Amino acid sequence: MEHDLSPAALAGLRRPRPYPAVSVLAPTHRREPEGAQDRIRLRTMVAEAKKRLEEDPAVGRERRAEVSRELDRALTEVDPAHTEDGLAIFAAPGEHQVWTLSRAVPERVVLSDTFLTRGLVAAQAAERPFWVLSVAADRARLWSGGAGRVVEEHAGGFPMDRPAEDFDPERQERIGDAPSTFRDEGTRRFLRDAGAAMGGVLRARPRPLYVTGPEPALSLFEEAGTLARDAVPVPHGGLAHGTAEDVRRAMRPVLDAEARRSVEAVARELDAARGRKDFAAGVDELWESARTGRVRLLAVEENFRVTMRDDGEHLIPADDGDLDAREDVVDEIVEQCLETGAEVRFVPDGALGDADGIAGVLRY
Repeated sequence: MEHDLSPAALAGLRRPRPYPAVSVLAPTHRREPEGAQDRIRLRTMVAEAKKRLEEDPAVGRERRAEVSRELDRALTEVDPAHTEDGLAIFAAPGEHQVWTLSRAVPERVVLSDTFLTRGLVAAQAAERPFWVLSVAADRARLWSGGAGRVVEEHAGGFPMDRPAEDFDPERQERIGDAPSTFRDEGTRRFLRDAGAAMGGVLRARPRPLYVTGPEPALSLFEEAGTLARDAVPVPHGGLAHGTAEDVRRAMRPVLDAEARRSVEAVARELDAARGRKDFAAGVDELWESARTGRVRLLAVEENFRVTMRDDGEHLIPADDGDLDAREDVVDEIVEQCLETGAEVRFVPDGALGDADGIAGVLRY
């Protein structure tokens, strides 16, 4: 199952497919007993997708059989031990993909000539993914983090280990002086190489970057200028030889503090926008502004969900069972805003006060 939605992966998912491209989206749970019910629900939804293929006169027998096989293969790849809050199965002639999401999605079965990606895009925006580069004199490791999770990432040549002939740990232990270790030219060369490799990762998959390690190592990175200027140093040694849980615990206070500052900054921007008359709130107003590319900053409460229908002029609350209901309208707004270059921030529930769960600052 896939989790990390890189720009290249998203572009690949969005390209047109031969009809039918099938999207199956389902909410899931991280724990039992709900997880057992998820598996039953998912099998039912895949059966529903096959039924729609069977009933669609535009789908020939061979293509129907091919896409049905891809759906079955995708179903076998769902790992209950690694599901999160949502799941997306994509199947088309000759291919299938399974994505696990850190944000719930409404149940959807869609046949089209493209895959339904807005749930993935919204989940990625809500997760606020980041990199952690952990360095020591003899090792550099890369971690991928977001939404309370951290996993080791094997990309860009990481993990990197300094050749044994270039590093004498017994000599360093005899010296007992960490700063001298990082003045050693071999150490400096090793860390410069790690910084260059990290630069390549950032160019391919840009995210905020945190660098952990002893103070002398962080100072060396700053002097060398091999990392992005906005990389955040976190003085914490030992993580290059630690576990993902060690990294998660070390990063939590840093991320919590940044999250608080981010929420405060969003509140200030929204308040200023009210005074300038370029403030918008509510699903209907933001939906229209997003479609016309007017949103500069979008703020969404983390668990805000609403089902609406389009009456031709506005979005209005949908009745239960309304076949024209838009269950994922919040995700639509998020994806559209990101498409037009807006900044999207997810904030704690209740943080937007009377703004009905969603608010924005307009460009004009």
